[in-house]
Amino acid sequence: MPVYPALLHLLFRLDPETSHGIGLGALRAARAVPGIGGILGWHYLVDAAPLRQTLFGREFVNPMGLAAGFDKNAEAVRAIPALGFGFTEVGTVTPLPQPGNPRPRLFRHPAGRSLQNALGFNNAGMAAMRRRLERARPAPLPVGVNLGKNKATPPERALDDYETLIRGLHDLADYLVVNLSSPNTPGLRDLQNEEFLCALFGLAKGITAKPILVKIAPDLEPGAAVRLSEIAVEAGAAGVIATNTTIDYSLLPGAKDFGGLSGRVLREKSFRIFEAVAKALFGRAVLISVGGIDSGAEAYRRIRAGASLVQIYTALVYEGPGLPRRINEELLALMERDGVKGMAEAVGADR
Repeated sequence: MPVYPALLHLLFRLDPETSHGIGLGALRAARAVPGIGGILGWHYLVDAAPLRQTLFGREFVNPMGLAAGFDKNAEAVRAIPALGFGFTEVGTVTPLPQPGNPRPRLFRHPAGRSLQNALGFNNAGMAAMRRRLERARPAPLPVGVNLGKNKATPPERALDDYETLIRGLHDLADYLVVNLSSPNTPGLRDLQNEEFLCALFGLAKGITAKPILVKIAPDLEPGAAVRLSEIAVEAGAAGVIATNTTIDYSLLPGAKDFGGLSGRVLREKSFRIFEAVAKALFGRAVLISVGGIDSGAEAYRRIRAGASLVQIYTALVYEGPGLPRRINEELLALMERDGVKGMAEAVGADR
């Protein structure tokens, strides 16, 4: 949008969380006005057969998804298609409501086109999310639900939290994501181990047939990331999302020493982990790439490396609501350049 740079200047004068709330509220308000959602969808949605694919029993009109963290409480599920996304992932949701970490806890790094967040799974809890997802049915696009444990839940009882969430939300999601990789819940990343993954997916099999994916951290060594992902898939995971935010603060001059970095600064680190995982698991699981994607060229690189789907969030803050359309148009141009007729040919073309 031509007006977005001016709007961005105004929003950046506000606290990042306040700006986010305004953006989410504006999206919901636009959806509530008769006809506006359709107009926005007409403007932003790229509806082209080469981008379509069927995964998890649902058709994805394009591979561009909105990553978890934007719509933590499933407030805008019916509005997201107006921005041209092919799917959305809500959450992270915890069994009980929690306020998250003290403010300030979200920081912009405009020079690096990055964000730093120490939010700590602030959300309204499972019951509130369930009510909103029920009201949004039938969802106009595939919806994933990202699951996390409550901060107050000790590690030895973490499995109980994930069981509660899977039981409470599986029937309203097209896929679920076990988030073990946020750096903002103490001890959470310690659950990225074989014993916990086997117990978790063994339990999940008795609850639902819905696909469950695991989201991994970018700060693992590639070999460890591959082994962890293989363990998850062997235990029953339908796929892997790589990656979450990074705690490698050396990547960004001026970064704070807490929270997780996202955006352009994460791009190569995220791709390095994704590529290693894709080499091992391509064809055996659905792979979703997220982290530093802000162009059609970068999305295409991830897709050719093995990603069936890609997600964005931070880039949307800096580039504005036209970004999904621009990426999808660039994808189509790149596919035509290479003589690729559809996603089935594009996904894993470099494997």
